[in-house]
Amino acid sequence: MSAPVRIVLADDERMVRTALRVILDAEPGLEVVGEASTGAEAVSVVRERRPDVVLMDVRMPEVGGIRATEQILGGMPDPPRIVVVTTFENDAYVYDALRVGAAGFLLKRAAAEELVAAVRLVARSDSLLYPAAVRGLAAEHARRRPPAAPPWVGRLTEREAEVLRLVAKGLTNAEIADRMGVGAATVKTHVAAVLAKSGARDRTQAVILAYESGFVGVR
Repeated sequence: MSAPVRIVLADDERMVRTALRVILDAEPGLEVVGEASTGAEAVSVVRERRPDVVLMDVRMPEVGGIRATEQILGGMPDPPRIVVVTTFENDAYVYDALRVGAAGFLLKRAAAEELVAAVRLVARSDSLLYPAAVRGLAAEHARRRPPAAPPWVGRLTEREAEVLRLVAKGLTNAEIADRMGVGAATVKTHVAAVLAKSGARDRTQAVILAYESGFVGVR
């Protein structure tokens, strides 16, 4: 059997953490290994517990969720995937968290099955969490500022550019492989090249950069 997905919960409300733990620990293959009530505590717990996934409240006292996300992703080798948890999906804090490397976001009103599915999905890291919502956030923020194409856009090969467009649409590696008529391993190689050239940490951040650069047009 494969090792369980290790999870850390970061939220300043104990009742929220307790509810999340009950839901997640009841699922096979998932294990909550730590909790934190502040962003600073989250950084410490993550460094100690080395989870695979962190559910991070976007607004917490002392160090907020965005700053904690930055510290975790920027200060650890092989950091965990971070999902920010928020009340409103159009919250500017959510977009900022995605820009600094959060793998996605989850609404606090999400059903238990959505929570479990989200954790499993980001642990696999081959698809976007709520791609339509991510695209909506990216497009909305891109409208507010003129796009500036960075040098990496011109360094993409034709295949890599096609893969990035399909990633931005929310397709998984398997779906992209089927669309392009290539193997999944080839798609994985192209995705890795896109991330390396753009400097994106993962698919979500690549989509954000694609919109901000104007590579993906805003309609």
